Amino acid sequence: MDIPDVITVAIVEDDRMARDALAAMIEATEGFRLCGAFGSAEDATLRLPDQDPDAVLMDIHLPGMSGIECVRRLKERMKGTDFIMLTVIDDEESVFRSLSAGATGYLHKHSTPQQVADAIREVHAGGSVISPGIARLVVRSFRPQSAPRLSERENEVLARLCEGENYRSIADMLFISANTVKAHIKSIYAKLHVSTRAEAVRTATRDRLV
Repeated sequence: MDIPDVITVAIVEDDRMARDALAAMIEATEGFRLCGAFGSAEDATLRLPDQDPDAVLMDIHLPGMSGIECVRRLKERMKGTDFIMLTVIDDEESVFRSLSAGATGYLHKHSTPQQVADAIREVHAGGSVISPGIARLVVRSFRPQSAPRLSERENEVLARLCEGENYRSIADMLFISANTVKAHIKSIYAKLHVSTRAEAVRTATRDRLV
């Protein structure tokens, strides 16, 4: 008979009540085994490698060394361990610093016990877990790197260009002057790094800007 796979989990959380609650949840969940609970990143850095857990629930904002730095140091020595960051703050810098440090998941501390358990199972199965709110931050933060920041009016002008409208018809449609249309198009060309209408249309179509 096959022996059920047991996922070993460790916790790094400075708040005792939160740490105890997470520990109780892990111990009460079938298929999980708690192998360590630490109150500081410094303690975890020293002791976690010997525990070699499958997954670590890591508080991102710890006194002294941060959870992000803790993950960065531990990931080099624990390549088979998945780190799931727990935080109450939605900020892009923390998201990317955590992911670049080697975190596999990122959840809010107000996630339900079921959501936390599901996240652990997901990363253990080879997936990655990011809450919907964090996922939107990731998408929004990557977008400026892959697409230019056009203003709302510039997007409207670009859409009309793609439809084949001329300057005068665009001006009439948007209730602005032809000179204003020209100014917008000049700005659009600069942001798209193009010099002709055809290039602007190709870029807009390729990058799905309109």
